[in-house]
Amino acid sequence: MRETSHKTESGAIVGRLAAVLLLLAGILLAAGLCAANPPNDNPIPSIFDPHSANAESLYHLSHFVLAITGAIFVVVFSLLAYVMVKFRNRTTDAGREPTQVYGSTQIELAWTVVPILIVVVLFLATARVIHGIQDSPKPAKVFEVTAIGHQFWWEFRYPKLGIVTANELHIPANMPTYLKLLSADTDHSFWVPQLGGKTDLIPNRVNEMWIAPQQTGMFLGQCAQYCGTQHAKMLLRVTVESPGEFDAWVRAQKQPVIQDEKEAAGRHVFESTSCVNCHAVEGTRGVGRFGPDLTHLMSRQTIAAGAAENTQENLRLWIQNPEAIKPGSLMPAMKLNDVDLDALVRYLETLR
Repeated sequence: MRETSHKTESGAIVGRLAAVLLLLAGILLAAGLCAANPPNDNPIPSIFDPHSANAESLYHLSHFVLAITGAIFVVVFSLLAYVMVKFRNRTTDAGREPTQVYGSTQIELAWTVVPILIVVVLFLATARVIHGIQDSPKPAKVFEVTAIGHQFWWEFRYPKLGIVTANELHIPANMPTYLKLLSADTDHSFWVPQLGGKTDLIPNRVNEMWIAPQQTGMFLGQCAQYCGTQHAKMLLRVTVESPGEFDAWVRAQKQPVIQDEKEAAGRHVFESTSCVNCHAVEGTRGVGRFGPDLTHLMSRQTIAAGAAENTQENLRLWIQNPEAIKPGSLMPAMKLNDVDLDALVRYLETLR
């Protein structure tokens, strides 16, 4: 009987330890996946791969916080494992009440004072980083952009350049970019993990943030505040370019629309339908502001705020049946016949 009970106790201990080790392995795997750098062909944004001065500050703060919370986890986990093994239920203990241990002033002081000190340290470290980012002096030479959140897309205005675009933000490298954040409808949140932290866009309020990219490249972001049905597909792309590349992009955006007479039929479809109520195209009757400015539509890599690549097939589907790409996007289905739809798509493809 004793041998059987001993085997039972050993099996229970092994089972508990296996469950605890499995939980620990899962936590370590999750932490490793968060810290891992994605391959070059899979540009998943990560706060652990900073490419901006303020993102670097947040990166180092996150490591400090993870180190403290990791130490807390190790201590608590070790104590839990010790208690599970040391004070496990034995068959010889059946019906016997465990030893009653009453309050210890030292222990109670320890688990009250130590957590308070930990919280104070984390608070001070976080406040220091936030103050350093938000209250940093504005340099004499900066690049300014106004970002407006819509349901469910981004509008970018360059006040000093006279450029208006959507969903894809182009900025020069090695120069701080200050963003003026506005909302056209509900709450949104501008977040590009590799370039900085989150800043909300709130109706009837002006918020600001800055980023200082340290190298060229394309960085993904999205709205980080639930703003409606298609919040998850309110994506954005930030393209950081060298001064020469950025100047070339500015010149291209300032070019007037090429009026291709071969596509006059498509332009007529655009101007004679409800497209002009929401969209603007320079040099046409289209002056709408509810939807993205289409003047240089084909210079963008995506449509529908990053929901689909900017191809002829996707553009055609987006016009005819937006619900197939982005349900609840507020883009109405145009329901054009095939002839008008083809003409409109060919016209839009000339907007480069």
